[in-house]
Formats: sequence, C-alpha cells, structure tokens
Amino acid sequence: MKELPLADADLSLLRQGVPLIDVRAPVEFAQGGLPGAINLPLMDDEERHQVGIEYKQRGQQAAIALGQRLVSGGIRQARIAAWQRTVEAHPEAIIYCYRGGLRSQIAQLWLAEAGVERPRIRGGWKAMRQALCARIDAAAAQPLLVVGGLTGCAKTALVQQLDTGLDLEGCARHKGSAFGRHPLPAPSQIDFEHAMGLRLLALPGPLVVEDESRHIGTANVPLTFWRAMEVAPRVRVEMPLDWRLAQIHKDYIDDLWAIYRQQFGEWLGWTLMRKQLSSALARLKKRLGHARLARLQRLQQLAFREHERGNRQAHEAWLAPLLTEYYDPMYRYQLEKRNAERFLHVGDWDSCLAAARAWSQEHARQLDTQPQPA
Repeated sequence: MKELPLADADLSLLRQGVPLIDVRAPVEFAQGGLPGAINLPLMDDEERHQVGIEYKQRGQQAAIALGQRLVSGGIRQARIAAWQRTVEAHPEAIIYCYRGGLRSQIAQLWLAEAGVERPRIRGGWKAMRQALCARIDAAAAQPLLVVGGLTGCAKTALVQQLDTGLDLEGCARHKGSAFGRHPLPAPSQIDFEHAMGLRLLALPGPLVVEDESRHIGTANVPLTFWRAMEVAPRVRVEMPLDWRLAQIHKDYIDDLWAIYRQQFGEWLGWTLMRKQLSSALARLKKRLGHARLARLQRLQQLAFREHERGNRQAHEAWLAPLLTEYYDPMYRYQLEKRNAERFLHVGDWDSCLAAARAWSQEHARQLDTQPQPA
C-alpha cells in the first residue's frame, strides 16, 4: 500500500478546530466521535458486522477481501465522492478511524487515487481520546472553585460569565435536575467527556464549576475530576425566593418552550414539552409522597391550560412549592453534611460573581509567579 501522510494525535488539532473526517461505522460514531468530526464511514454498520465475523472466522486477509467486495462499484464511488465534497469544502480536513489503521489508510488511498491527498491521524480516535482524558485528569490538579446555592440561584449563568468557567451542564446538555433534560438528545458519555476535555484545552489555569452531583442527566463527571470538586473551596449564592422563582420559570418554562417550538413547531413542540414536564414531576413521587405529588400535578395541569390561553405565569403555582418543598430541603440537607469553613464567600449573585472573579485572578497570578521547570 502506498505510503500516506500522517498527522500526530495532537490536541492542537481540536483547539484549532481542524475539520475531521471519521471513517468509522455509524454505530461507533454514535458512541462517541471527536469534537466537530463528520461521520463519513468506509463501511456501514451491516458491512462492518459482516467483515468482523469474517475476521474472527478466517483472519485478516479474508476480512479485507470481503470488505473490498462489499464496498465496491457504485457504493465505493459514492463514499469517495462524499469524502471529496468534504475536502473541497474543508481543504485542511484530516481523516481518522479507530486506531489510525486499515480503514483510514484505505480511505486515504482511494482519495489519493482520485487526486486528493490528506493525512490520517496517527493512532486514530483512540490516541486522541486518551489525550483528551489525560487533559481532564490533569485539570483535577488545577486550582478549582465550586459555586453552590439553592435551585434557581442562576449558578450556571454565573459560571458562564467567567473566563475561567467550565460549564459541565452545557457539556452534558442537561440542567442537572429532574426537570433539566434538554429537548435534543443527550450526548453519549464519551461525547460528554470529549466536550469537557475540549473546553479544558482553553483553561490552563484556575477553574470555576457549578456544584453538581456526579451524575448530570445521563453523563457522569470523570471520577478524578469529581473527587477534586468534592474537596474544592466554595462560594454560595443566596437569593430571595421570588428571584429564584423567576429564574426557574425562565429555565423550566420560557427557555424550554423556545427550544421545543424552534425544533418541533407549535403543536408538536407544545405536546412534547408538556410530556417532559409531566413526566419529570411524576418521577418525584418517592420524595414528594402521594398527596403532595397529586396536588402539584393538579396545579401543573391547570398551569398548562392557562399557558395555552397566554398566561405563562400560572406555572408559578406549581414551581413555587416545588422549590420550597422539594429542592430547598434537599439542598439544605446536603449543606449540613458539608464543612461550612470551605465557603470562601456567601452572598448574592453579584457578590459571588465578584468573589469568583477575584479568586480566579489571584490564583492566575500565583500560577504566573511559580518557577517554571527547566
């Protein structure tokens, strides 16, 4: 096989946003791709399955021969054409497969025969993933500040205001609560970790994150980083109930409705949003108890009817007791188990933002004055 160019598995490719062509099968890509990659497979899922069986039963050469028979003629030309169109749109594109082996080599060779030469990543997806995971592990040793507070204190918005902020809920596409599911599909665990690692490439110094459980929707914060969060110093945002109620109304109703309507249109979007909110409330039965759940469900259904008449504020009738009877007691219970001395600052949203910013600046200065290794 012709000697084809290689690119090192360097995270600068991701930092610079270099276009990537993932030639693995769709089922592999769905489990997790590299950030920003386009899936243009050499083999589809069924072809890959057949070649895998052939490899186990008769070895590599027989598997290669079967793959060549399956991906030939018009199928082969269609896949080459898809790669060509992508390279024409993104001339700097780089190819990868799982380990940077046979599949990306074949894609390179077929492209080269069509007059287009592009490199493949040495070590492929696996090498790049190892580098991203290593970046997350390294971040656990960076100075870390955690922003806590009752539900509705706009902690995520505070983190997003900071140059040092790492928005874990944004990476997980989930708001981290029973009502936090995003209308669009959640990322796989691998894609969550890759999004987290990508953001960390731009954050070599102090980090500020929101106080989260280890589970954010379907995603789990990597254990090394989670342990660092558990022992990190904290600031705590304290805001009055009416302010918090307005914030969760924005999060749970207004913002959610805007996304559903944009993605699915008026009728289907409204139907899906009602289903999501109703299901989220029903999942709290064990904690709320039958009587309280039934009361909140009645208020929620009344609010839906009022919403249809144009009165969105009616949702406050069930959101307010949700805060005071469910979220607040749960957070205060968790707070009692924590060491209060680890709160560097307790105050309103603006003062906590200022405190987090001052903490970030101080730790950035400390890192700048540390002696560099020879």
